[in-house]
Amino acid sequence: MTRGTGRGGSPAAPSSTDVARLAGVSQKTVSRVFNDEPYVSADVRRRVTEAAERLGYRRNNAARALASGRTRSIGVVTLGTALYGPASLLMGVERVVRDTGYALRVVNTVEGDPAGIAGAVDSLLDQGVDGIVISEPIDESGENGDTAPRVAVPVLVIGAPPFVTAPAVLNAGDGADLMARTATEHLLALGHTTVHHLAGPQRWYAARDRLEGWRATLTAHGKDVPEVVTGDWSAASGYTAGRALAENRDVTAVFAANDDMAIGLIRALAEAGRRVPEDVSVVGFDDIPVAAYVTPPLTTVRQPFDAVAQEGLKRLVHAIENPDADPLPPSDPPIDLVVRASTAPPPSRTTPARGRRTASRRRAVTPAPVPQDGGGSAQH
Repeated sequence: MTRGTGRGGSPAAPSSTDVARLAGVSQKTVSRVFNDEPYVSADVRRRVTEAAERLGYRRNNAARALASGRTRSIGVVTLGTALYGPASLLMGVERVVRDTGYALRVVNTVEGDPAGIAGAVDSLLDQGVDGIVISEPIDESGENGDTAPRVAVPVLVIGAPPFVTAPAVLNAGDGADLMARTATEHLLALGHTTVHHLAGPQRWYAARDRLEGWRATLTAHGKDVPEVVTGDWSAASGYTAGRALAENRDVTAVFAANDDMAIGLIRALAEAGRRVPEDVSVVGFDDIPVAAYVTPPLTTVRQPFDAVAQEGLKRLVHAIENPDADPLPPSDPPIDLVVRASTAPPPSRTTPARGRRTASRRRAVTPAPVPQDGGGSAQH
């Protein structure tokens, strides 16, 4: 098939007319296929897509945006950090957005930046995005005096209160409070009289949710609520907290707000002669790649990053493409407790109870096997 030429004699890019001619359909049918409209047979849809692939045809999104008033792009506001949770959630959002056929535009915020979320939102609106995802884990209110941003497109807020004004404001909870309850209930079910908590920095919404889930569970079971020890998400802060907790011989169980702090805690307990799990049981949060390979392998709650992103983006795209329709209802993310060797009954209990379940939604995962070639390191 012969194409026209562009400037300088180079082949012109294939057009929808070329696709229609090769597929044996009208140009309007090609448009219907690529706009995913109904009433197109599977055979016609296949012929059009195969013709487009053969020709190397790509839709002119700029022209499409002018015609439809939409750019088919979604913006994301996220904290610029390499921490496992925010980075993994952003990766999940990227994967889902790509699958929806929308382009992704990301603006990172910096902790303490006076422009904050409002400035990031303005930047995305200037780029003409059709919807915005706010995955901002830190509460900056009261620090820079920002009022709630006013946004002209649908907004999805993940893991934080819905603090914006928009035509549609959707909230996707990450289930941190429910997962914290699961971790705490696991330790109580093993027979521990109470559970201590190594919390994250309380400017983070996730740290607040995990603390509240832990406290609510102890209260519901009529258990004493110990004084909270706070870290900064790092293993070093977990180590410092662990040195203090190791001095208290009444401590038999600790729920740490993330795996890094849990690993630092275990190191401090070991140096103080407190065995894990024989003397102190430890549960983390996240299930980072190395959690299965520390000594002992860490019991933890796996965060459902992909499920949260999938559910939230589905609702956001629905709001973008159906502005007059009712929003899709939210659903709770899955809860996945990964039981490994860092938890056991307290020293005073002699009846084996490791692996006991306290909710039907939980799943135990067998510790990963150690490679036989002597290479025990994990890539992360």
